[in-house]
This record gives sequence, structure tokens and C-alpha cells, in this order.
Amino acid sequence: MALSDATRAGRRRGGTGVNAQTEQVDDLRLVALPTAVNVADMFVRFSLTEWRLRGMQDEAAQTVRRLVGAAVDVADPRAPGLLLVRLRLSGSHLVVEVEGYRVALPPELAGGRAGLVDLTAGGRLVWCELTLPSGMSAAAVPLPRREPRRSPAAEKLGDEPDVDPEIIQRILYGLGGAKERRPD
Repeated sequence: MALSDATRAGRRRGGTGVNAQTEQVDDLRLVALPTAVNVADMFVRFSLTEWRLRGMQDEAAQTVRRLVGAAVDVADPRAPGLLLVRLRLSGSHLVVEVEGYRVALPPELAGGRAGLVDLTAGGRLVWCELTLPSGMSAAAVPLPRREPRRSPAAEKLGDEPDVDPEIIQRILYGLGGAKERRPD
């Protein structure tokens, strides 16, 4: 099995990379323009709300703002390129990553659990690990749950009509979707 660049980068920096240890991941592709900083902030806040990690929103949003801001600062405004902003839950950490052809490690993050790695397919990956709240691991973070909702158009129609299974069977048979026609 071939390893992804993110996995190789994680192993080079002593981390886990995207592998069996990564419990959840979410990513967003952005154009490296100044607006990307605010969009990345909203993305982080939304994802952490979905993962029920609201207590980490401010720290993670500040981290992604720094990483994306540094990438925007070194981007060519005439041809800014794309950035991939990725959040990973792995072990006891939330890993914030920004990948692109022109990214930079902000000086305020250097020396901590952060780094910059050249990727084999070209481009670079800048990352920062944030420790999950005490006693929590990535495996303990619940997957997002979505409540079933009806569309606004269905809401206007009110209750769903009663449907006779016999009629549905006849329609399916007529359309060629039923294997056999039931006797009347």
C-alpha cells in the first residue's frame, strides 16, 4: 500500500500522519487570498462544533488563522494558488494542517509542536498539534450526528400521504423494476 504525502510527513516529524491512528478528518480547499483566513476560521469552528470540541475552538481558530495567514502572505496575489486546510483527530491531539505550493511556518508557532515539511508530490505541509482536553483521546470524540429533516417543500405539503403497497408494486412492475408481478 502506498503511503500518502501526509502520512510520510507525519512520520518524518515524529507524528502519526494520516493512518489508522487518525480517528476523524475534515478538510477544505481554499484559494490563497486574504478571505481564506476568515473562511478557515469558520471551517475550524464548525468542524469542532460538529465534533463536540467547542472548548478548543478559540485556540484552534487562532492556530489556523496563523497558518493560513502565513500562506496568504507568501502567495503571489496575481496567481495565489490553492490551500488545503485539514483538521485531524489523532491520539491525544487535534492536528491543524495547511498544504499548498507556497506555505510558511509562522514564527510564533516555531519551536512548539509545529513544523514544515516538503511533500514528495510537490508543495509543502505546515502543521501544528494541539493537545485535546485532559483525559480525552481522538477515539472518544463522537462522530457528528445529523437529524433527519424534511425539505422545505415537503414541509409545505404537510403529512406524507398514505401509499398503498399494491399500487407501488404495480408501478414498479410497469417500469420493469419488479422481478415478478404479484397476482391480483
